[in-house]
Amino acid sequence: MERLWVNQAIEKIEADYQRSADTHLIKLDIPCLKDIDIYLKDESTHPTGSLKHRLARSLFLYALCNGWVKQGTPIIESSSGSTAVSEAYFARLLGLPFIAVMPKTTAKKKIQQIEFYGGECHFVDHSSEIYAESQRLADELSGHYMDQFTYAERATDWRGNNNIANSIFDQMKREPHPVPSWIVMSPGTGGTSATIGRYIRYQREETKLCVVDPENSVFYDYYHSLDPSVTCCNGSKIEGIGRPRAEPSFIAGVVDHMVKVEDAASIATIYWLEQLIGRKAGPSTGTNLYGALQLATQMQQENQKGSIVTLLCDGGERYLDTYYDEVWINDNIGDIGKYQTRLERFNQTGLLD
Repeated sequence: MERLWVNQAIEKIEADYQRSADTHLIKLDIPCLKDIDIYLKDESTHPTGSLKHRLARSLFLYALCNGWVKQGTPIIESSSGSTAVSEAYFARLLGLPFIAVMPKTTAKKKIQQIEFYGGECHFVDHSSEIYAESQRLADELSGHYMDQFTYAERATDWRGNNNIANSIFDQMKREPHPVPSWIVMSPGTGGTSATIGRYIRYQREETKLCVVDPENSVFYDYYHSLDPSVTCCNGSKIEGIGRPRAEPSFIAGVVDHMVKVEDAASIATIYWLEQLIGRKAGPSTGTNLYGALQLATQMQQENQKGSIVTLLCDGGERYLDTYYDEVWINDNIGDIGKYQTRLERFNQTGLLD
């Protein structure tokens, strides 16, 4: 009976995947760039509204096939929001109880979405506390701690099989510059950058991977020092990315270049993007896109041609009371005017300086 339930659970997840089309690749209209094209892989169109839908599906399949999750197993996850929303969706699909352990500062809309899918939210004061508290709850409830920060890089088939990297390269085939010069990604678990970087190497593509890290995150420092003990006492203010420790799923060896992006730049960029495409995006998209614009500037200065692909990780509707609220921005991020001016100059010159 136990094996039958697992078989049926996997069948439900696979059927859910079969009902979903791939996400769109949006080409940005940026006249100031000459022979350099920038694309957004729009992950907000997944059923749960974010890039993390892919991860949650992979994590559930990985746990089921490893024998860690059985009928009635409580699922516990440490998350800043989007992964928990997606895991709550899959837990409901399989009829499993779900608890998300997250910082108290998580966006209200994400909390509401987790609860909409039948999940429960368990709050901690600081993002560094989510790991131990998740394991404690799993032990107490005889449940399974999904642990996205450890298993994200290994739960996805990075060689192909419709992963996000495979999808990007397939969708780029008919574009003017079909092999991207750069793919730009920000790390939360590090799993997506690991998948993209490994795929690039496995397929022997000339594309380079740039990882962009927000303030109050240690990935950038870890990339340069390779010191796994590096930590940060403050939590990232760009929800969904940046971590106070070097997560096991972040694989520095697949990254070609890393840059630090100031939080004010990330927020200014989502406002700039809204003017460009008429849609709101989440703050991590701002981090990604600002890094892509920096690379485009460098390519333009060096008279290079090519394409850059980055990710629209989730929609901005989840953040109306935070990143799209002027008072909240002033209190938590500060003045973004400098970067808004810089982006306005970029519109005229194609140079982000």
